[in-house]
This record gives sequence, structure tokens and C-alpha cells, in this order.
Amino acid sequence: MAEVAAARRSRITPEREAELYAAVLDLLREVGYDALTMDAVAARTRSSKATLYRQWGGKAQLVVKALRHIKPVKNFDEIDTGSLRGDFHALMARADDAEMEQNGALMRGLATAMHANPDLHSEFRSQIIEPEIADSRRLLQRAVDRGEVRADCPALEFVVHMMLGAFVTCAVLDDRPPTAAFLTSYIDAVVLPALGVPTTD
Repeated sequence: MAEVAAARRSRITPEREAELYAAVLDLLREVGYDALTMDAVAARTRSSKATLYRQWGGKAQLVVKALRHIKPVKNFDEIDTGSLRGDFHALMARADDAEMEQNGALMRGLATAMHANPDLHSEFRSQIIEPEIADSRRLLQRAVDRGEVRADCPALEFVVHMMLGAFVTCAVLDDRPPTAAFLTSYIDAVVLPALGVPTTD
């Protein structure tokens, strides 16, 4: 039975999958999560609703998979420059300011929706938050293994919090989305000093 299900899922090509995800995110920006329906996705993407449910299971899974698809770095293991500062800067180099602005607005809307939709919250946590934390920990562990950061450095546990804080405070305090330049400066001014890492090459 599992083989049959896998065969069915494999019928969607990567190109078609990307097209579907783009359409889902467009709809999400237009109407918000609560008003988004699988019927609307099916109509927008010229798909059958049965195909969408068979492939993704439901709205929460589809939306979260679409969000994962647009991440500029799918896995932090793709980045390994030999230094923590180099790794952070390489991550920021892949960020696109226009996309960050667009996706920031999207994430703010989803954050509100998660309070009323436990299924969305669960999917978002398991598919985006937890992998992001695991990726960050591996990147930081490499720095510890290289001797750049002390293994007992108390700031290690708060790097993800610091980065998330940078995103949130830009919108709240400055009324603008973060930019790659801002985040790079923030890393050098706040994150790396907290970890005891030099901010010059």
C-alpha cells in the first residue's frame, strides 16, 4: 500500500510542485490563511482537489510545504566557509530583500492564524521551526568543534532567539522589514560578540 501511495505522489514533477507552491503562496497573500480553501487552490492550479489531498493531506501541510520551498537555504549544511562569521555572512548573501519583505508580511499573517489553528501550528513547528533550530545548532557546533566558540558559552542557546528578535524588532520599532545588510550588521554587532567570535577577518 505504501508503494502505491509513493507512486501516486511521484507523479507530480518538481516543476509542477514549484508552480503549485507559488500559487498557494499567492492565494495566501491575497486572502489569508483562514479564507484559503483547497477548492481555491485546485481552481488556481488547475488541479483536482483529490490530488491535492492525496499529495499533501490538507491545507496546513500544503501551506507549510510551500513555505519550506521558498527558503533561500534549505539546509544549513550547504554553507561551510570554515568560520562562523563566514557562514553567517554566506547565509545573508543568499537573502533577497524584496522576498524578505514579501515573506515577512506573510509570516505575520500566519503567526496570527496559528493561534486559532492548532494543525497549522503543529505543522509549522515540526516542518520549519524544529529543522531551523537543528540546522542552527549544527552550524554552531561546527564553530565549537573548530574552537571558535567555547562549548560552555551561554549565548549558544539564544542565537535563534537573537536572530528572530532582529526580524521582529525591525517591523515593530522601525516600521520596516529587515534587509540583508541590516541582518549582517546585526550579526557582527550583536550575535558574534555574544558568542565571543571576532568580527573582523
